[in-house]
Amino acid sequence: MTDKIEIRQSLPEDIISIEKLYPVAFPDEDLLPLVRELLGEEPVVLSLVAFADKIMVGHAIFTICDIGGRIDKVALLGPIAIHPDWQRQGIGSAIVRTGLRRLENVGTRQVYVLGDPVYYARFGFETENGVAPPYPLPDEWLGAWQSLNLHGDKSPLRGKLSVPQPWRQHALWVP
Repeated sequence: MTDKIEIRQSLPEDIISIEKLYPVAFPDEDLLPLVRELLGEEPVVLSLVAFADKIMVGHAIFTICDIGGRIDKVALLGPIAIHPDWQRQGIGSAIVRTGLRRLENVGTRQVYVLGDPVYYARFGFETENGVAPPYPLPDEWLGAWQSLNLHGDKSPLRGKLSVPQPWRQHALWVP
């Protein structure tokens, strides 16, 4: 990874660059409607951007959620986009680690993700069995539903993840 990567909270003026990044990072998937809605949900969203030489090369969203009315703070990671020219250089990992540290610092207990188990294992994510996603997942995706306990000294959480409106689209949870 280049030494000139800056990771920070996104600002309103970053939206144009964010909107240019997602179609390049996900040419076969239209995530812009979800991203726009999530960014409109602040302050229930932690939105981080990565810049290399003043060019946006990455973006990640952590959405604050809850579990069936429990008081525990939890979050959902995603989407995360890295410009194809900058992938495999540690930028995605740096954004995720920065987000996890920030969430831990504000008392977030657990972070959930629906993604590649091999990729997310590097951060300590493990298959989640106690907290169900908002919609039932196909059998082939069950290993992709994962969580990371940011405060390992507590008992496992149980229940169903309650997400804000932008995540309440069944299509986001099925192939």
